[in-house]
Amino acid sequence: MKPEVYAASHPERPAIVMASTGRAITYREMEESANRFARLLRQRGLQRGDHVAVMLDNDPHYLEVVWGALRSGVYVTPINWHLGPGEVGYIVEDCEASVLVTSSRFAANATQLAQRLGRVHTRLSMDGPFDGFEDYEASVRELDGGPVPDETCGAVMFYSSGTTGRPKGIKPPLGDEPYGAPVGMEMLLDGLYGVTEESRYLVPAPLYHAAPLVWSLAVHRLGGTVIVMDRFDAVETLADIEKYRVTHAQFVPTHFIRMLKLPEDERRRHDLSSLCMAVHAAAPCPVEVKRAMLDWWGPIIYEYYAGSESNGYCSASPEEWLEHPGTAGRSILGSVHAVREDGQEAAVGEVGQLWFDGGAVFEYHNDPDKTAEAFNTQGWSTLGDVGYLDEDGFVYLTDRTSHMIISGGVNIYPQEVENLLAMHPAIFDVAVIGVPDEDFGEAVKAVVQLAPGYSGDEATAQEIITYCQANLAKFKCPRSVDFMDELPRLPSGKLLKRKLRQRYWQT
Repeated sequence: MKPEVYAASHPERPAIVMASTGRAITYREMEESANRFARLLRQRGLQRGDHVAVMLDNDPHYLEVVWGALRSGVYVTPINWHLGPGEVGYIVEDCEASVLVTSSRFAANATQLAQRLGRVHTRLSMDGPFDGFEDYEASVRELDGGPVPDETCGAVMFYSSGTTGRPKGIKPPLGDEPYGAPVGMEMLLDGLYGVTEESRYLVPAPLYHAAPLVWSLAVHRLGGTVIVMDRFDAVETLADIEKYRVTHAQFVPTHFIRMLKLPEDERRRHDLSSLCMAVHAAAPCPVEVKRAMLDWWGPIIYEYYAGSESNGYCSASPEEWLEHPGTAGRSILGSVHAVREDGQEAAVGEVGQLWFDGGAVFEYHNDPDKTAEAFNTQGWSTLGDVGYLDEDGFVYLTDRTSHMIISGGVNIYPQEVENLLAMHPAIFDVAVIGVPDEDFGEAVKAVVQLAPGYSGDEATAQEIITYCQANLAKFKCPRSVDFMDELPRLPSGKLLKRKLRQRYWQT
């Protein structure tokens, strides 16, 4: 369904509530604002299949901008605002955006993009103009709040790291369905997770991430209320669940760990009885953490394994997880296969690369080679994960073929960091790996072979970290640096990263 149905039937129902302030945006207000943005896009010449980029924090207007783009038949690309100017510029160029929406908070970053914005003819700032960017509110204020006459369904095009370390756009096809036709996530939240018009869904994570944004849009399709936190805070999360009588919420394992580390009296003093379902994804959850959360919140914690590619979906209810501890779920969208290196399906319990059969079709924007790598000759597609299936078809994740680091639910590709650090004068050779971290699951570590004349002391380690932070988003950078006389490589030059990782992951 589409939000305008609820704007007509329940115009004063809150569609969005900002948790920190209590500010509510009704369905009527969100609908009118989204329509004005859609009309602005048409006024500026955007048609079906064009692109809009959005770089905002958890702003009250974030969802209206996305809804305005979706009803215009265009692609909308959310951008992680933690990225550096070069990284943001690459995404804006690669997605071929002709409109960029940001805010003055990111003016310093945005103004450094001038050379990368040649295609961007409309540059909007949500909270007042700055150099090169016009005021969003002034641009849409006088436009009609009714729907554009040629409403057609657009799509969100997320970016994720690829096998070369450069972000890749995950481009779904634009279907022929009319705007407002049911979509898969809407039916999933309705049928599997029990979201209704009365639901109140808490978003503790950034809306530029796939799951928080896609789930929020689906909640709106079902007439519920989306409660948006500025950022995750363990105490505030518990307080917000109580204050807003939250019924549904989504987390990553790091959120669980932070809440579990709160003092017992802090954990127990909040009334969480309204919470009907908490779902987690993005990274495997340690078994002991999951058990502790089930002990605390009861059997309301669901898990799923999926990707922005929407090529598969595995789900585990609390009861299923307790029967299969450590599982990431069983496929409910087509079939999932573990495939050995020789191309044959792995036996039950045997590790192989995971492939989905029967999921959505997708492509990596402007990269046919990466698209081809994601599919096999049988038409199955992969996210690059490694794991195994048990006798009941439940999936267990064991590794990632790309050595992707998952820190706090965020994917970090080491090659990008290695490419940068390789240019540092003190570094002769470098490997970036994920190492165990109690809070984040994994932390980024650089293992360095120094160039002649440099010493492996704390000052050099800090210099390397600072150099990285000056050139990449901080969350991608090493939190620690170790030094080795020589990194393990084959005569061919291939780095034996698995051997390197074993030094830190031995139990």
